[in-house]
Amino acid sequence: MERKEIEARVNKFLIEEMEIETGDIHDDAKLKEDVGLDSLDYVDIVVIVEKTFGFKLKPEEMSEVVTMKEFYDYIESKIN
Repeated sequence: MERKEIEARVNKFLIEEMEIETGDIHDDAKLKEDVGLDSLDYVDIVVIVEKTFGFKLKPEEMSEVVTMKEFYDYIESKIN
C-alpha cells in the first residue's frame, strides 16, 4: 500500500470516526496536544486500525508515536 493511501485512510477515520477537524491533521501535529486524542480515543483507534489495515496496534510501540507523521510511519512499517 502506498504512503498516500495510508495517509488518506488514516485521515478519513480520524475525521469521520473521531470527529477531528481536517485542519488539525498534518505531519507535525501531535496526537494528544494538537489532534486532541485521549486514552479512550486510543482504544477506538486500535479497533479502527485493525479493521482498516488488518493488524493490531501494540500499546508499547504506540507510546513512542507522538506526531501524525510518526503514526503514518508506524502503520506503513507494519503493512509494508
